[in-house]
Amino acid sequence: MDRRHLLSDQDDVTGLAYQPMVPNTGQWTGTEVEPTAPPAVPGYEHLGPGYNDVPPPPMGFQHPQPPTTPPTTQWEIPAISKELANEAFVEYVSSHCCYSRKPTKEMIISDLVAMNTYRYRLETFTESRSTEWASEPYNGQLVDGMPGLAPGPWDVSVSAPALFQDSETHIRVPHTASLKGCHSCLNLGKSACNRCVTSGRVQCEVCGGSGITASQERCSDCRGLGRVKCTACSGVGSTPCTTCQGRGQLLCYIKLKVQWQNHVYVQVMDKRSGLPVEHLDSVNGETLLSDMNTMVYPVSSFPVESVNAASRKAVQEHQAQFTGSCRILHQRQTIELIPVTRVHYTWKEKTFIYFVYGAEHRVFTNEYPAKCFCCTIT
Repeated sequence: MDRRHLLSDQDDVTGLAYQPMVPNTGQWTGTEVEPTAPPAVPGYEHLGPGYNDVPPPPMGFQHPQPPTTPPTTQWEIPAISKELANEAFVEYVSSHCCYSRKPTKEMIISDLVAMNTYRYRLETFTESRSTEWASEPYNGQLVDGMPGLAPGPWDVSVSAPALFQDSETHIRVPHTASLKGCHSCLNLGKSACNRCVTSGRVQCEVCGGSGITASQERCSDCRGLGRVKCTACSGVGSTPCTTCQGRGQLLCYIKLKVQWQNHVYVQVMDKRSGLPVEHLDSVNGETLLSDMNTMVYPVSSFPVESVNAASRKAVQEHQAQFTGSCRILHQRQTIELIPVTRVHYTWKEKTFIYFVYGAEHRVFTNEYPAKCFCCTIT
């Protein structure tokens, strides 16, 4: 039996969709009702919408520790042998389907020039904290309210992750929770149905709301009423509130977001060998110096002055960038020697060059002399 709405003309056949006047619950109109302000928590009175960054409290000046003084000798890795240079070139050519292997069999290596390059790296591992008001549907969970004093953002104990690894965690600040009626549904636990706008019925799609079919017969789907039961709400005119999940109440609290980030500064001392510097980003070298401390001291006694200058610049930039806005937990600086050998070879009375670089003995060249025709098409 169809449900009839008493004291309403919504069951009259008019051929038009019924548009009743209903209270605005902030859901079916597409507009979002702003929640009322949560209770003030001592120490968090100025907390606004969204995450609010909280600078760390001053810890006093931390004196950087100077690194172990490196020896004054010049570090150099000798150029690789002709056999190794040829072996790396053969492997490189084999990985390119359009490269003929003939030059690798007939070429004559005429010169090997060591162009070893230094790479300086500074890592600064920081911790930052921010807070925001958060809420979740109340399902009977513990309300840790005001009996105790809420700790400050930097007083909440948090276990730090492994050093120099990015991570993030969210924590409910103790003694900040309170119960609040849901602002989206006005504590009802349900919201007006978007489809039928609380009427429980929608226009019949078979007859277009007229109640009569094209053959001028009474529509069997809506029984001539022009409307049928709304399937979105099963005819009740409302759906469970998505904000409170039908509970009518929200548990409000202050959420603390803790972020650990590893900030990396890298500088390669380019010797203008002809090898594009970006190729060195993906290879390893030999570590000559590794210094790790809460705050590191710029390297000053390395035999190559450009490395010392890079260290001074990096340490100054990171201290200026992160001191005050977040807490520096640890720093690590390393100096690597990346082997680079420029190989000169002749083939068919012409001279060509390729590079063997990195501990992986990778090869780079932009002038291979025997490419197939398909590789020369532009």
